Amino acid sequence: MSETPQRRRVQGGSPSNDIVYTAHLNDNAAVFVDVAKLHLIEGWTVADVTYGQGVFWKQIQPGSYQLLFSDLDAKRSEDPIHRVPVTSGVDCRSLPYDDNSLDALVLDPPYMEGLHRPKVDHLAGSGTHDSFRHAYSNGAATEHVGDRPRWHDAVAALYVDAGREAYRVVRPNGVVVVKCQDEVSANKQRLTHVEIITAYEAMGFYTKDLFVVVRTNRPVVSRLKRQVHARKNHSYFLVFEKRKTRISSVIAPR
Repeated sequence: MSETPQRRRVQGGSPSNDIVYTAHLNDNAAVFVDVAKLHLIEGWTVADVTYGQGVFWKQIQPGSYQLLFSDLDAKRSEDPIHRVPVTSGVDCRSLPYDDNSLDALVLDPPYMEGLHRPKVDHLAGSGTHDSFRHAYSNGAATEHVGDRPRWHDAVAALYVDAGREAYRVVRPNGVVVVKCQDEVSANKQRLTHVEIITAYEAMGFYTKDLFVVVRTNRPVVSRLKRQVHARKNHSYFLVFEKRKTRISSVIAPR
């Protein structure tokens, strides 16, 4: 009795270099198109809770998603491309959405410790960099009460508190896209993207993807005496998924 020959497995698909890559020498709007292409399904309800000036949405096709835009201090009342109202006075740490009500959420809070200082005249982005402060901050000083975190720790705390709220409002298997950048604070290296990943995975998120955005221009330091750390010219889009199964990128030492 002859044996039945086993069928050879045939791989599907075709060779292509037209794919989405992790690292991009481009601006946020262009990279966000690739983020959305991979991780935001057309027709989803997506809330951008730190809308700012709507930079991420400039190259997204209108009508692709059910969009909800808000910010603590909105710079405009309506998105000019998508014709979606922008609600002002909404704190990303206390959102007006029901539990498990969103398919996806986009988070891009002020990620420089220089925008979390107790005096307005000490805030980063003064003088010729005023437009930077206008784009990424409401221009108000951060009130430090008691043992509340300061400097970069205030940045990390903001991401953690916003992450907990994102976990509440995003449905199971929903997606949270987080924009961040590492920084040197008080002459100490702070790897913000690692801090966020560690904290979010502890909440129950799965770190599904990471995109690196490299600046197209060369940053300049106005008063350089001696360089101690490499100058940051890249930032990140982190993509998290709310899952039942715990998957961690963090290795605990034995």
